[in-house]
Amino acid sequence: MRILIVTDAWEPQVNGVVRTLQATIAELRGAGHEVAVISPDLFRSIPCPTYGEIRLAFAGRRSVGRRIRAFAPQAIHISTEGPLGLAARRWCLQNGFPFTTAYHTRFPDYVAARMPVSPAFVWRFIRWFHRPARHIMVATRSLARELGDQGLPQTMLWERGVDHALFRADHAPHLALAGLPRPIQLYVGRVAVEKNIEAFLETRQPGTKVIVGDGPALADLAARYPEAIFLGKLGGEALAAAYAGADVFAFPSRTDTFGLVVIEALSCGTPVAAYPVPGPGDIVTGGAGALDEDLDVAIARALACDRAEAAALGARYSWSACTAQFLNALTFVPAEPVAAPAGAALAA
Repeated sequence: MRILIVTDAWEPQVNGVVRTLQATIAELRGAGHEVAVISPDLFRSIPCPTYGEIRLAFAGRRSVGRRIRAFAPQAIHISTEGPLGLAARRWCLQNGFPFTTAYHTRFPDYVAARMPVSPAFVWRFIRWFHRPARHIMVATRSLARELGDQGLPQTMLWERGVDHALFRADHAPHLALAGLPRPIQLYVGRVAVEKNIEAFLETRQPGTKVIVGDGPALADLAARYPEAIFLGKLGGEALAAAYAGADVFAFPSRTDTFGLVVIEALSCGTPVAAYPVPGPGDIVTGGAGALDEDLDVAIARALACDRAEAAALGARYSWSACTAQFLNALTFVPAEPVAAPAGAALAA
């Protein structure tokens, strides 16, 4: 199948959306599908206000449409609600081409955390953007219910996966954690206001709090919480080692739709402490972690959990299963691709 993915979130960003798309695309190509990506790096762009890592592309329906026709896709997936997503949505509607979307970010809550904008106002945009989609891919069942309550019932599950060769319970701990007072309480992710990291740093559990990640709030939090350890952005073996060396993984966000870092931590055998909200509330079950409206309580309970149970829960998530769900949402695709102009190429 020829699958076109349109996304405003792409390299060099490091976040759950980009990592999910990269892993899914790798699985699709490995299975013999032809995949192309329309992303901001193909156009002139400017930094997104308040989130400079995201580039806002100067691209309209015509320029995006030329690339769509050049690739001649059988399926179009619009991953984000940014300028590229808007241009692709408009092209699809004007040409009668069915498409899927994904709801990766709880934008009403995300925007409310950064600007004096009512979530109800943002929901109007979300409903308008996603309503024409044949399917809206969501990471959890609770998110599907939330969208259903907003008049968007056409959801299909698209969970997340883990590289189990990298994120595993027998991984050696990160050397930077050696000798730190226990228990080691770890956060991994973007260091920004919407992640609610301050709530974690305000908890009163003994031991050491470790922050892995980068973002606009890093300098402020590091100055205000000098007792915490800030390791910056880690990836690959170093990130897996940080998960494996922690005693508990704290996930203080209330706005994430899933939390890829949650299942990575679980796969390394690290119990998870979080609020009982969509995302971690859909993932953390049994003795693999603890959910509580008091994050202090959740951390204390998670520290008593069995690391083997955490690792077993993390083992349930794979990128192959995630990609099968993605393909299942494309089952409506037309039998014939869009006709490609003679001699056209995606980069034209």
